[in-house]
Amino acid sequence: MNPKYVIDRINVEDLEEALRLVWKEFLTFEAPDYSDEGVREFKQFIDYGAIKQKLADNQLRMWVCKNKGKIIGTLAARPPCHISLLFVDQEHHNKGIARAMLHAMTSYYKSVNTTGEITVNSSPYATEAYHRLGFIDTGPEQVVNGIRFIPMKRPLEESG
Repeated sequence: MNPKYVIDRINVEDLEEALRLVWKEFLTFEAPDYSDEGVREFKQFIDYGAIKQKLADNQLRMWVCKNKGKIIGTLAARPPCHISLLFVDQEHHNKGIARAMLHAMTSYYKSVNTTGEITVNSSPYATEAYHRLGFIDTGPEQVVNGIRFIPMKRPLEESG
């Protein structure tokens, strides 16, 4: 990964920028595979106030990757260790950013003595990327409230 990239836990001051990135990348890569209901559901999930409250209540942990001060990647996870938002700016795909953010997340969870596995409900678009990160499918594609996903997991103990 490029040494110009910096990964750290999110500061609340960066939340709006991070959610703008999530929405932009979602619209580009995932929304075309979703129903109108799924797009609305996702938009509601990433509501600034809701995410801010989940971060404050420790119901969500979030990391960002910055390049020259600009957020180019996000990863959010909810307890015990479930990825709920992993997005990288299109211009920075295939540069190891998702893998590095995953490593930062796993390092955190190991530091607080979390064991077991990391789970994710991958969008159809991201399935191959998750496979490259060591995840395996745990079931067939599902649709809940218009959100299409493939449930996946991998051991937490693996390096990011």
